[in-house]
Amino acid sequence: MWIDTHCHLDAREFGGDSLGVAARALDKGVGMIVIPAIDRANWEAVRALGAAAGNASYAIGIHPICVPAATEDDLAAMRDTVRDALGDPNFVAIGEVGLDFFLPQLCTPEMRDKQVLFFREQLKIAREFGLPVLTHVRKSQDQVLKHVRQIPPAGGIAHAFNGSFQQAQGYIDIGFKLGFGGNLTFTRALQIRRLAEQLPLSAIVMETDAPDIAPHWVHPGVNTPDQVPGIAEVLAQLRGIGLDELRDATTANAHAVMPRLGALTGMRGP
Repeated sequence: MWIDTHCHLDAREFGGDSLGVAARALDKGVGMIVIPAIDRANWEAVRALGAAAGNASYAIGIHPICVPAATEDDLAAMRDTVRDALGDPNFVAIGEVGLDFFLPQLCTPEMRDKQVLFFREQLKIAREFGLPVLTHVRKSQDQVLKHVRQIPPAGGIAHAFNGSFQQAQGYIDIGFKLGFGGNLTFTRALQIRRLAEQLPLSAIVMETDAPDIAPHWVHPGVNTPDQVPGIAEVLAQLRGIGLDELRDATTANAHAVMPRLGALTGMRGP
């Protein structure tokens, strides 16, 4: 089976048909979808989808784009929610967390400092409970890596990675995997395609970031998790390997970096 390690299955772009979207992905061989939360308001939604869909799990976190409206009370609530979720086998990680220094409104000195505060506090929660993190690293690869080194969680994924080979190696060295999705299907995305082609296969996991980052044959439409096999076919061609080899490797990588996901997949069967 394929694993989509990053899909916002609760997004409004799916028009209330999230379970149908998950079912169609399963029909295409996507046996597991990881749904990262973005703020306190959708923690219950991702939990409910993880329970309702036969091929979904979830993560709890506060996304950097939601940090401006977040409060320290949300961090306290997150810790309590994570502690309570440990008994739920569908709960697999902390995320989506990280830093975003691309959007102008997040780049003021005040917002940069607040982002760092919230990221570090969420890393502490991840470390306390022995959980991996799903990290947002847009225009912030070095900064995210610095804080992860200082407050190391139990592994993680650098989502939608688009840094340098040196930055990639930094994440690999601390046990992180790198997420690749629809961006690599565009021939103009030279750096992403070089990374996808040349990085160790043991470092790569598949993702869609649906409903965003659609592959070229869907863009500018809504991305969906059933696109994983098509994206993987492009990646396999870039690397000159068979699709089965890529599927088996990236699935094993996802299980390795998210042990609770591997245990859940084993419980649900092939």
